[in-house]
Amino acid sequence: MIDDLEYNTEREHLIIPEYGRHLQKMINYAKSRETKEERNKIAKAIISVMGNLQPHLRDVPDFQHKLWDQLFIMANFEIDVDAPYGEPSKEEIQAKPEPLKYPQNHPKYRFYGNNIKTMIDVAVGWEDSDLKEALTFTIANHMKKCFLNWNKDTVEDAVIYDHLYELSGGKINLKDSNEDLTDASSLMRTKSKYGGKNNSNKKGNNSNKKKYSNNRKRY
Repeated sequence: MIDDLEYNTEREHLIIPEYGRHLQKMINYAKSRETKEERNKIAKAIISVMGNLQPHLRDVPDFQHKLWDQLFIMANFEIDVDAPYGEPSKEEIQAKPEPLKYPQNHPKYRFYGNNIKTMIDVAVGWEDSDLKEALTFTIANHMKKCFLNWNKDTVEDAVIYDHLYELSGGKINLKDSNEDLTDASSLMRTKSKYGGKNNSNKKGNNSNKKKYSNNRKRY
């Protein structure tokens, strides 16, 4: 009786552990059948069991196709059955995806972000017009806001103009402009200014509760 015990260290490796060892043994049994008719019959029964083990996949498109592909994978592509979707290619399934190309740009002024360079490139490609001028000042105001988020102190408009001139490769020059950017206090305005009303209401509610508690009869 002790000789019949099996340990995981002595068992074969499970290709897809989610299905368990019993299903792997069923597939190995199907591989050992001599006639193709018997293998097809057992393979269809195995597909039914696999579907019952993963009911959440019933709404996934090509659910049966995926199960048949997993059957061939667990059989190490060594089972000869008539699959309704054909036998998948081992090289195609085991092929590794190409590595993703991550952006390698390292901006000099990181506090502006990467999108600001894209906005500047778009503005550079536009023809000179009032719309381009409005876009450039919008970009400059956004740069000023990003600068103030990084450094809470004030910043001169000339600094923003110099950075914009540098990031645009000298194609956008606002250094001689007589128009000023938006004031720093307006750019850094937060929602805290709306808290006064809520706080006053809260204070009023508390005073009303206190007044009500004072007028309440005591027994």
